[in-house]
Amino acid sequence: MAATAASPALKRLDLRDPAALFETHGAEEIRGLERQVRAEIEHKKEELRQMVGERYRDLIEAADTIGQMRRCAEGLVDAVKATDQYCARLRQAGSAAPRPPRAPQPQPPSQEKFYSMAAQIKLLLEIPEKIWSAMEAAQYLHATQLHLLCGHLHHLLQLDSSTSQYSPVLSRFPILIRQVAAASHFRATILHESKMLLRCPAVSDQAVAEALCSIMLLEESSPRQALTDFLMARKAAIQALLNQPHHASGIKAQICSLVELLAATLNQAHSLFYTLPEGQLPDPSLPCGLLFSTLETVTGQHPTGKGAGVLQGEMRLCSWFRCLPASVIEFRPALRTLAHPISQGHLRDTLQKWIHMCNEDIKNGVTNLLTYVKSLSSLATVRDALWELLTGESAGHSWEAVCRRLLEKPLLFWEDTMRPLFLERLQTLTKEGFDSICSSSRALLTSALQDLEGGAGSGTPGKHVHFEQNLCLFLWSESPSDLPADAAWVSLASRPQCPRSGLSMKAQAVSPCVQNFCSALDSQLRVKLDDLMTYLPSDDAPLPTEDASTQRARNSAFDRFADASTVQDMLRTHCVACVRHIVGCVQEELQRAGGAGQGQQDALRSTRLHAALFMARLCQSLGELCPHLKQCIVGKSGSTEKPAREVRALKKQGKGRDPELPPGQAQWQEVTELLRQQSVTAYRVWSTAVGTVLMEGFTRSLLLDDAGSVLSTATNWDELEIQEETESGSSVTSKIRLPSQPSWYVQSFLFSLCQEINRVGGHAVPKVTLQEMLTNCMAQVVTAYEQLAEGKQKKKEGAFPVTQNRALQLLYDLRYLSIMLMAKGKERKAGRSRPDARIEKVTEQLEALIDPFDLDVFTPHLSSNLSRLVQRTSVLFGLLTGTENQLTPRSSTFNSQEPHNILPLASSQIRFGLLPLSMTSTRKVKSASRSIETKAQAEPPALSRAADPMHPGSLFRQLVSEEDDSSASSIFKLGWLSSMTK
Repeated sequence: MAATAASPALKRLDLRDPAALFETHGAEEIRGLERQVRAEIEHKKEELRQMVGERYRDLIEAADTIGQMRRCAEGLVDAVKATDQYCARLRQAGSAAPRPPRAPQPQPPSQEKFYSMAAQIKLLLEIPEKIWSAMEAAQYLHATQLHLLCGHLHHLLQLDSSTSQYSPVLSRFPILIRQVAAASHFRATILHESKMLLRCPAVSDQAVAEALCSIMLLEESSPRQALTDFLMARKAAIQALLNQPHHASGIKAQICSLVELLAATLNQAHSLFYTLPEGQLPDPSLPCGLLFSTLETVTGQHPTGKGAGVLQGEMRLCSWFRCLPASVIEFRPALRTLAHPISQGHLRDTLQKWIHMCNEDIKNGVTNLLTYVKSLSSLATVRDALWELLTGESAGHSWEAVCRRLLEKPLLFWEDTMRPLFLERLQTLTKEGFDSICSSSRALLTSALQDLEGGAGSGTPGKHVHFEQNLCLFLWSESPSDLPADAAWVSLASRPQCPRSGLSMKAQAVSPCVQNFCSALDSQLRVKLDDLMTYLPSDDAPLPTEDASTQRARNSAFDRFADASTVQDMLRTHCVACVRHIVGCVQEELQRAGGAGQGQQDALRSTRLHAALFMARLCQSLGELCPHLKQCIVGKSGSTEKPAREVRALKKQGKGRDPELPPGQAQWQEVTELLRQQSVTAYRVWSTAVGTVLMEGFTRSLLLDDAGSVLSTATNWDELEIQEETESGSSVTSKIRLPSQPSWYVQSFLFSLCQEINRVGGHAVPKVTLQEMLTNCMAQVVTAYEQLAEGKQKKKEGAFPVTQNRALQLLYDLRYLSIMLMAKGKERKAGRSRPDARIEKVTEQLEALIDPFDLDVFTPHLSSNLSRLVQRTSVLFGLLTGTENQLTPRSSTFNSQEPHNILPLASSQIRFGLLPLSMTSTRKVKSASRSIETKAQAEPPALSRAADPMHPGSLFRQLVSEEDDSSASSIFKLGWLSSMTK
């Protein structure tokens, strides 16, 4: 408003001239100016009141000083007059005879009463200042004594309003009226300050005892009521501590202050209220009964009859002090009833009820405080701070003795109150952490699958997506991370634990997308595990046992790591749940990918099939590429290998029963089995799609019955000369033609199958998946041959008939396929493989189309050609046959004149010899002189074997011998060759 914004001079001018004011301002502006003037008037009045109140004490002091100066001046004048009179008497005495002195005349009683009343009034005027000084110095008991003395003076001077008699003192000294009114407010102030002091735990026992004595004297209460006041004040302090703003102090400081407050309350309850039973000697280290001794000292009920007076110090030096009556000088407060000691039963029951009430507040408050603790390391810090605090309290025997005296049992504050709250918060934090890991893992899986779909949809997919679609490109590509930087000069044994190299990832057929997923998951698990390890014992400390926990509890307030096994089980449970969540996400995605267009050639390049392969590799590699996953489930790394070795030892001993595994090892086996089964399930989606697509083409080519199709799939036949004996006994040489190669569609089917397996990293595909895939393919092959046999029996018009030569080729193809696709490994070695009835039936149907006499002649040679074909194609189709069927020993009836195009086969299962191990430098130096002589002696037999060019491995042995003879270092002596893929 204009009036408010106007200058002070203009306002004064307007106020002087009301007419001008109404001419220049409106009604609202005049009302605002009126409010402003009234506010200034009230402000000035308040300043005046404050000035009068502040100067009133100075005025009283000045009046006292003036009165004292007047009295001093009058005394000085009287002394001078007395001196003059004494001198005059001396002059007169010199001239007259001496006279006996007169006896001093006693003062009249009225004058003595007047001086006593004056001294009491003087004391009454000085007591308020003394009370304020005692309050400022936190001497509440002394302030209480002065206040009670003031009341006693009121009674003596008849100033209290309870008396009906008229007090002439008030009529002569009006200032005492205000003095009486001011003294009435001291009681409430002293009570308030004393009760506030009881809430503070950092005060001494003597200060608490004096505060309680003040309350008892002012309220005329009993020791039991004082105990109740003390405990209620501490309960209010606990609530205030738990409800204070969190920015004022940290969570750890608040909880530690809470524990300190509880410990101080029990210690002070013992010091103040506990009294020793009769006949028990006091312990100097455990003071008790301080409240009752302070009361005896203050009230004068001391056994010696000596108490502490109220008026002490400089008051006794004042000149008017001797005029005070004896009831004022020797005044001591008194209780209406005797302060009887509190019985131990009542003290115990009261403290137990108080602890029970406080526990509810503590649980709610601490639970609220712990919600602001966001990490397990912070939670461990709070726990360790509590442990140090309680251990310091219980370091001496005083804490145990206090609890035994007050509660008749130890106070297990951590075990009964704090430990469940900390475990609950730890479980909440662990659950939240693993929920976050689960959600991020789902997001990572969804993102990786979207990248695969997006990369396939776009014209130029990313590098990692391209590798995921064709793993061969990744396996045969070079990268700087394939080998560690120090692989050439640091051996595997001396190399520290480090991340796996790129070659090891390629050897396991782990694609970059899988590596990224496992790396992200492992990093999250490492952060969570590192956070949790702060709550558990260190790596060099074993998990707590029952005896160790008992011994540790004796040396400290509580066992910090008593919950280690519980925390480990909690971590294991949440980690297993996280793995199951990831497996559940994989199952959901596999259900979507399971319907990828089967029966179409494009289905083998579909994004859903790539997604299934990605999830199969992910489940296959998750347990190995995430070492912290195993550490979360099994526990410490030092305790994981020993049980595994013990289990293997027990299995080797063959005790006939399964050894009991630790919980961590058992759950880890369950997790690995779950991941393996899920990986096999995901691979099954791929194997089913591949088998379905390839078998469609095989079946289509097999069932083509026109002459052109039959000729287009025919292959070269071998021409053999055989000796036959006639009926007359002469031998006849004849030539026969037999198939030596399978049909083109058979070779194409097997080669395409190997291509698809190699495209996904066939060396790392589970054997179960390969066996299942080959078994399904063989079943579909037999089904196709059954369809062919059924079709030929119906003899369709225009169909090319099955001649004997075609029947031989079909029989040869079927037997070759049965060898390549049948079960391998342990079943075949153990002789448990049995011929399939369906294959036998189809074989009989095809043999029925061949002349029996010719079949008997052809069968041995056909089997020989088949065995030779299997040996020739064992490497080409090695992904199907496996290492156990490769390079089988040839039959002893080997015709040296027979032309062949295969390498000489070794008698062992290994084509090349093992690479020689590297020699240490010391061994080379010591054996340098002896090696020449040893070579010279052993050279003839070695050369005789190496000289045979047909002997298996002779070329390799020659290379090794030449390298051993040379003084230069050979590549075969480098140790990094044996550890380059680690």
